[in-house]
Amino acid sequence: MELDMAADELKSVLNRLKRAQGQIAGVVRMIEEGRDCEDVITQLAAVSRALDRAGFAIIATGLQQCVADGEQPAVDRNRMRARLEKLFLSLA
Repeated sequence: MELDMAADELKSVLNRLKRAQGQIAGVVRMIEEGRDCEDVITQLAAVSRALDRAGFAIIATGLQQCVADGEQPAVDRNRMRARLEKLFLSLA
């Protein structure tokens, strides 16, 4: 399945991923500086949420495309559904 996202959707996902990238760099610095464990865990949780949201947005786009392409044979739709379900569960 090829990812085909609208420009605004793509921008949103990229912004989330860039935010997570910055947060990961911050976590690395915090660990290197010997910062408080609670602060590190809080930042790790924020990174996890940002990555999850980006992943869910990508999967939602895939689901939307799958539903919009209702002209596929049932076998192909079932296979696509199984693949999307597997992707979704990988984020759970």
